Amino acid sequence: MASKDPMDSALVDLLYQSLETEQGGIKIYEQALTCAMNKDLHEEWKGYLEETRRHEQVLLAIFDATGLDPETRTSVRDVVAGIGKSLVAAMKQAQSVATRAQAEIVACECVVLAETKDHANWELLAHVAKQVKGPLKELLSKAVESVEDEEDHHLFHTRGWMRELWLQALGHKAVLPPPEEIRQVETAIGASRAEQAREEYL
Repeated sequence: MASKDPMDSALVDLLYQSLETEQGGIKIYEQALTCAMNKDLHEEWKGYLEETRRHEQVLLAIFDATGLDPETRTSVRDVVAGIGKSLVAAMKQAQSVATRAQAEIVACECVVLAETKDHANWELLAHVAKQVKGPLKELLSKAVESVEDEEDHHLFHTRGWMRELWLQALGHKAVLPPPEEIRQVETAIGASRAEQAREEYL
């Protein structure tokens, strides 16, 4: 069912940025996996890569239903693409000049940066879904519902990995996998509570 609801230019821009973020995220996870030494982290990111590929398909379905051309390049979409390419380049640079442990941390940082943007995109789409009416509301609501828990995991869990791997590098006791992973947190509040409770796992 094609949506006939009018979309303003800002929403169209957000959708193009969101699609580019997912497409760039696929490349970021593919590179990050080559940096991951920790087996649990590698398995986690392997799953996130597959989920990100599915999120791309969810967005492409929105494009199909609304008549938007997914191949269209916009000025800000190209900015988002450039950021994604720079994150992949940063990981490759770390692999060439740093230790494997350092490259793994850089990969975590790059994933967190990418997922911060990705998470924000979907939060904005969730807000739009609550405000619009008609077929567009149903279309966006279903899309957000299908990905929001996975997006939470991608950001909050990788942020926990980044923190714990840094602490390990600094010579402190680390919780690996991180408490966010152990507790399977799905919200910002849950992630904060998991971090505060990390001493329980040492």
